[in-house]
Amino acid sequence: MRLLVTGDAGLLGRELLRVASHDVVPAYHAQPVPGGVQLDVRRPDQVRDVIRKVEPDGIIHTAYKQDDWATTADGAVNVALAAGDARLVFVSSDAVFGSRATAYAEHESPCPTTPYGAAKAAAETAVRALRPDAVIARTSIIVGSDGSSGEERRVRRLAAGEPGAFFTANIRCPVHVADLASALLELLILDFHGITHVAGPEPLSRHELGRLIAVRDGLDPDALPFEAGTPSDIRVDSRSTQRLLRTRLRPPKEFLSR
Repeated sequence: MRLLVTGDAGLLGRELLRVASHDVVPAYHAQPVPGGVQLDVRRPDQVRDVIRKVEPDGIIHTAYKQDDWATTADGAVNVALAAGDARLVFVSSDAVFGSRATAYAEHESPCPTTPYGAAKAAAETAVRALRPDAVIARTSIIVGSDGSSGEERRVRRLAAGEPGAFFTANIRCPVHVADLASALLELLILDFHGITHVAGPEPLSRHELGRLIAVRDGLDPDALPFEAGTPSDIRVDSRSTQRLLRTRLRPPKEFLSR
């Protein structure tokens, strides 16, 4: 299979490039990737040209920018329109939901409360309309092992005394980037279409997650500043998707153990 992966300069894109057994063509926006093609997903003409040139059998679309509707929403539309016969997996986010005390299942409709969540929800709606055979994979906070994820970098900054705090009232379902990449590659070839949840099985506050990362990295977890923050409890139930997969979506207390 010839696979095109967008957003290959990001954490998830790099992991997909590292582990995929397919013939992978990485697509990047500004930061060059060896063997890759430059792609601005905001430009429909360039998206069409790149896909025609690469002729992929599958596309995993990971590219986004939190503060840019054109990249996050319009970009997904441009990829879906140009995908042709390629199998499409679109990576979405738990941000399509608002805060509540119970977990969201795959069948539940988006109810975003942030501009980024609204952009991802709009992208989901367009992808489902344009490509009913596509897979939409909602995920949560992505954590790595090499210190390059946003949460890992934040732990080091705050442990070093930089201003800021981890929030105890901000709850998500963190997933390890290796688990997420493996699951997406499975979904690419499974006889399945529609919405999936690919997140960890254990909800944690950002403060709890930060403490686990600090312990793993040999830092003092008690040195991390914290505050309640604006309450935001967004949990996604991935059990239905987990039953489709061989990849086990591990809880943070397991993948962050030393």
